[in-house]
Amino acid sequence: MAGSHSAPPETLDRPLEVGPEDFEERAFYQMMTALVIPRPIGWISTISEKGVHNVSPYSYFNLMGSNPFYCAFGSTGEKDNVTNLRKIPQFVVNIVSMDLIEQMNFSSGDFPPEEDEFEWAGLTAVPSMKVKPPRVGESRAHLECEVMQIVDDGDVHIVLGRIVHAHVDPSVWRNGRIDPRLLNPACRLSGSAYAQLGEIVNVARPQWKEVKGSKGQEKMPRMVKRK
Repeated sequence: MAGSHSAPPETLDRPLEVGPEDFEERAFYQMMTALVIPRPIGWISTISEKGVHNVSPYSYFNLMGSNPFYCAFGSTGEKDNVTNLRKIPQFVVNIVSMDLIEQMNFSSGDFPPEEDEFEWAGLTAVPSMKVKPPRVGESRAHLECEVMQIVDDGDVHIVLGRIVHAHVDPSVWRNGRIDPRLLNPACRLSGSAYAQLGEIVNVARPQWKEVKGSKGQEKMPRMVKRK
């Protein structure tokens, strides 16, 4: 079935119904990255067989499970990090705080494989605890990972990594846990746009023992603004 539009219209006079084949690739990409927001940024550091450090950001990134703990990131194109991981299957996820946006963005450039983005972006390469690639010293938290699988589908390469170690700086820890305001993570939008955390709310997860016997949304947990 053909889509409702062959290109992104200036205005919508009816709902948009399209698949990847209905728009030019760039147009569908722009729509997807504007729709799935905000996205966390996986600032991935790897090391080549020759010992060259690489660090690049990926907004196709997230946790994938907790028993055991996994994370994943996706690369469109065989970028240096993916090439490195095929030889040395270890990486570090460096969490990007708002004050690191400029360095993170600079490291996304198309530097040749023999160039060290740590040096270009003025970052400190700090030894990791359990993996060979270094951490970004300026980052306030890190996840060290072992590659379990790389899924190749056309020009997309999805890296699945098991988290083997975590590091958290004292500056983002308060009252027994990570404080999201202190971590101040960068949130990826579309194009060259980023955002930071705004108002934070809490919503309790429903439990059947509390919902049982009620009707409809009587026992639905309500949103509470976080102080």
